[in-house]
Parts: sequence; C-alpha cells; structure tokens
Amino acid sequence: MPFATSLLIRPRSNPHLWPIRSPDRTHTSASSGAKQPQGGGNSAVEATRRRLTRRQTVDTLVGEAGGSPLRRTMGVAQLTLLSVGATLGTGIFVVLGQAVPEAGPAVVVSFVLAGVTALFSALSYAELAGMIPGSGSSYSYTYATLGELVAWVCGWCLILEYGVSVAAVAVGWGQYVNELLDLTFGVTLPESLSAPPGAGGTLNIPAALIVVLAMVVLLRGARESAVANTIMVGVKIAALVLFCAVAFTAFRAGNFHPLFPLGAAGMSAGAASLFFSYIGFDAASTAGEEARNPQRDLPRAIILSLVLVTALYVLVAVAALGAMPWKQFAGTEATLSEVLVRSVGGGSLWPILLSVGAVVATTSVVLTVQYGQIRILFAMARDGLVPPLFAKVHPRTGVPRANTVIVSGFIAVLAALVPLGRLADATSIGTLFAFMLVNLAVVLLRRRSPDTPRSFRVPFSPVTPLLGVGFCVYMLGSLGGDTWIAFGAWLAAGLVVYGLYGIRHSKLNGLDSRREDLALQQDPALQEDSA
Repeated sequence: MPFATSLLIRPRSNPHLWPIRSPDRTHTSASSGAKQPQGGGNSAVEATRRRLTRRQTVDTLVGEAGGSPLRRTMGVAQLTLLSVGATLGTGIFVVLGQAVPEAGPAVVVSFVLAGVTALFSALSYAELAGMIPGSGSSYSYTYATLGELVAWVCGWCLILEYGVSVAAVAVGWGQYVNELLDLTFGVTLPESLSAPPGAGGTLNIPAALIVVLAMVVLLRGARESAVANTIMVGVKIAALVLFCAVAFTAFRAGNFHPLFPLGAAGMSAGAASLFFSYIGFDAASTAGEEARNPQRDLPRAIILSLVLVTALYVLVAVAALGAMPWKQFAGTEATLSEVLVRSVGGGSLWPILLSVGAVVATTSVVLTVQYGQIRILFAMARDGLVPPLFAKVHPRTGVPRANTVIVSGFIAVLAALVPLGRLADATSIGTLFAFMLVNLAVVLLRRRSPDTPRSFRVPFSPVTPLLGVGFCVYMLGSLGGDTWIAFGAWLAAGLVVYGLYGIRHSKLNGLDSRREDLALQQDPALQEDSA
C-alpha cells in the first residue's frame, strides 16, 4: 500500500494508539494460497514504518499546552506585535536591495506574490494555532497529522528557518550600524571586524553582539521581552512611514517603465528572495503556551500582522523605486538609507533617522525570531526528540534558560561567519517547506478530527490550503540549485540526528511498549508468538 494512501485511510480516533502487533496473525500468501504467520523481515519493516508514522493526538497536544510551565502573559495586542516584530525588519531594510536587481520595478509585484503565498499559509496557521495552542507551531501540527518522521523534518526545517533567519537579520543589523556611524561620525568599523569570511572580512562582530544582547533580554522573561518588542515595533513602523514621506518627495513615475525589464522569471525570482521578508508572522503561533486566550487571540494576531506588514512592504517598495532607478540598487546593503542619501542628499537628517529606525527594527526581529526558535526546541524536547535540557524551565523567570543560552550561542557564531545572501536563501527554502506541511495539515485534520473545536476555520477548504501548497511549490522552484544542495545536506544531517537520537528517545516509545504489553495480556495467542 502506498505510504500516502495508508496515511489517509487510517481511523480518525486515536490513530497512533494502534497496537504494535495485530490480533489477526495470518495472511494469505499470493503464491501458495496458504496462511502463514506474519513475522521475519516484513514484521520488522512494518514495526519501523509504524514508529516513523505514529502521531500525537490533538487532545494530547492541547493537554500539554494547558499544563505548560511557561507563563501566560500575552494578549492579542502583544501577540500581534510579536508577529510584526518578527516579520518587519531585514526583509525590507536590506533584502530589498538584493531583490530589485533580480526583478526590476516588478519587485512591487514580487512583494504581492510573496504576500499572497504567505496569506494562504497564514490562514492555515490561524486555524491550527486556535486548534492546537502550543509552542511547537507547525512542528506540532505536523506531528498530529503526518507522523513523527515528517514532524521531525518540519521541526528541523524550523530550526533552519528561525535560527538562520536570526543570523541573517543580525548581519543586516551590522550593516545599518556601519551606515549610522558613517552618517553621524564619518567613520565605519573595519571590514575585517564587520564582515564574515567570503564577504571581505574575518568576523562579523556586530552581528554576533546583537544576538547576545537579545539573549540577555530573553532570559529576563516573556513579559519583559514583549514590552521591549512593543517599543521597538513602534519605532520601526515610524521609521518606515518617515522613509515613505521623504522618498515620495523625489518620486519619478518613469522609474517604473518598463515594469518587467527582466520578464516574469525575474519577478518570480524576486518573490522567492523576498519571501524572506515574510518569515516571522508565524512567530505568534510559538507563543501559544504564553497567550492568555490562545484560541481566540492567536488567529487574530497572525492575520492582522500579515495584513499590516504586506501593506507597509508594498508602500515602501513603491516609494524606494520611485525615488531611485532600479539599476542603482545593485550592490546596496543598507538599502533604504542609501535611497535617501542619493535622492535627498547625504547631509540631510533623514538618512540618519532612518538608520536609527533600521537598527531598532532589526534588533526587534532578532529578539522575536530568537524567541520563536527557543520555543520550538522546547516543544521538541518535551516530545523527547531532542535532549530534555531544552525543555527545562527556570522556576523564577519561567524561561527555558539553558535552551536560550545554547541557541543564542549557535546563532551568534553563525551570524559572525556566514554572509547574508546565503543565509536569506537558506531561510526561505526551510520556511516554504514548513508552510507547505502546515497547509497539508489543515486538510488532513479536517478529515481526521472534523468535530474538534476550531476558533477559526480556513475559508473554502480544502481549496485554499491546497492553493497554499501550490504557491509554496512554485516559490521553491524559483530558488537556485546551490540553495537546494545546501537544503538537501541540512535534511540529511537532520535524518542522521533523528536516527541516532530522536527515534530512540521519543516519548511515544513508552506508549508503544505499554500498548504491546496490553495486547499480549489480552490475546493469549500473541503471548505464544512472543515466546
């Protein structure tokens, strides 16, 4: 029986509680017509398949979230700002400069295409976040639908998405710090200390520094982190509005002609790169165990944040391209600041104010996405797939302290050593893969758990989530071969880790043993087989 078909026809109630051995111990041989006992290699393969496809029940995941040691301190406003804080940052302040040479003025359409792709997935996230309000985000949703192996792959992709995107944002932060120093004091940090190997430097010290500073804030607790994020989100929205107001004074409609100088392929490539700009709206779903009313507030926060961010992105892109011809974007790093310098002059106060806003904006992204990465590892550790150290919560602060320190240290090293472009593409491919699985999870849970309460339902399902899958596949096809090779290597490493640790320590192993013991007690014939 094909793997996908076997998943779809399983019983809906408690599917992962199937006994390891079936009471029907015989089958008919295709060649002889005789009945033979199941066993040998076939039974070993079947047992392995069941271990890889065993699933958590929705009730179990909801129960774990309800008994979480994390503290519930966030309302809908804080969750929305958490999502905006994780999304609105380097994607518009830095990556825009890499996407414009790929798409030309059509980068505005690229933003819309990436936003539509994110919207389909956001609707699916909204349904599942209200249904399973835990810290695991799409990892937990996949565990309840596609089984343990696919859930591990999804969680491994989320580690890539969150961890690598924090490193990429930290690199962007360092670029804007240099821009700010140049505009205010006429000096910049030495390239050897502000750029990684492969980009002309030795170590990116500013990028590593901001990750460590974010770690210090996160260790204080979720409430304190949310307050800091709220202030920074206000600053960066004000900075982008200020940029638009100034850039529109130098607006030239001729900069948009022709709209598609590099064709539809260029527009698609630009959208694939810019999808990095939408990474983070799902960060609200990782706060499910720290939200006061997660079933109501999580869906609202996810959708509100995506709408707000998309509107700002399109407005900023129009203002930037109207103020500076698209061919001049090549090679820019602190993109929006350079647009203002070239359009209104370097002696103006506006580029300085924008650079201050960009530094604050990217700080907010580092803080919130780092938070999401830590919560996903917390959920995976609770399920036994990564070491339990990652799930240990400090009794005073309610923060997984060791988790926070380990993750932050790894990201700081990554930010110091890897160039921005490679980080951004690697993040996009991991995110698109995770989003695709979330859309599939909605379809499967509608079949398997139709009566489970849902505070939000994706409209026109299954058409809408399947369109989300299609858009993700389309965007994945626009990424380069080098990105796919790196992603394949990452997945291979993840499968090795799962084979050596995750499958052996999964908490479902204990359930499997207890179910097998129960089956042996209830069926004397199975006891004979076991003997």
